[in-house]
Amino acid sequence: MTIQIRSMRPEDVEICGMICYEAFTGIAEKHNFRPDFPGPEMAIELMRMLLENPGAFNVVAESDGQVIGSNHLAEFDAIRAVGPITVDPNGQAKGAGRMLMEAVIERGRSARGIRLLQDSFNAASLSLYASLGFDVREPVVIIEGVVKGEVPSEFEVRPIRDDDHESCAELCRSVHGFDRFNELMHVPPMPHPFVALRNGRITAYAAAPQFWAVNHAVAETERDMQALLLGAGNQCEHLSLILPTRQTALFRWLLKNGMKVIKPMTLMSMGEYQEPRGCYLPSVGY
Repeated sequence: MTIQIRSMRPEDVEICGMICYEAFTGIAEKHNFRPDFPGPEMAIELMRMLLENPGAFNVVAESDGQVIGSNHLAEFDAIRAVGPITVDPNGQAKGAGRMLMEAVIERGRSARGIRLLQDSFNAASLSLYASLGFDVREPVVIIEGVVKGEVPSEFEVRPIRDDDHESCAELCRSVHGFDRFNELMHVPPMPHPFVALRNGRITAYAAAPQFWAVNHAVAETERDMQALLLGAGNQCEHLSLILPTRQTALFRWLLKNGMKVIKPMTLMSMGEYQEPRGCYLPSVGY
């Protein structure tokens, strides 16, 4: 089998979406986890959005004139985010996944770092990423549920405004050493980002607490994060988050408030990384 890597084209969208749906559904069902996509239409739309996004680098693997997989690299900010990477279930373990990963790694070499999240039960992808130089950083879980409650009196939780973005970027830099300013600016109008203000100052924000894949959140303290999630939960039907489980007190607090773990994942990085100096939630990219 001869495999070539090339740029993604509009005519690739549907087949890449179908491969993405089938690959993620197959591995999830094999391990008795809920599939990420309820149907192929959502995966196809994701591929279309990635191709049309000027902040994304998109490549496909092709064999004998047939597309057998794709990979993507989000390039909004200083840290690049990999994924989703998927290969046709009938063409796996033949080198396409490694070649797709090598393509985005080469693309991201000039960045401060590259990160990804992978399903922890997928031993093949964990091994591939580690062999390519990614380091395991955090055990995380997708956690979902309804969180309601009284926000402490010193906090105000509200939807983000345009004049909040620089304060959010500064907060992110204080926690991670980098900001996600451009990514935050490109979050779709729905789901809406939220900020928490303690005594009038922004001390936490969440990009999309209703949808784990595009959400990320940072907070000065765990108390700030709890107030943010309470306030957002009061204004949303449910919360859907990726949670680093080493934040044990926050993990227990969310479980106590009725949220349930959906599946385990692993945060991995290549390049620059510093231990967060605050409370945080990653997105599916980083």
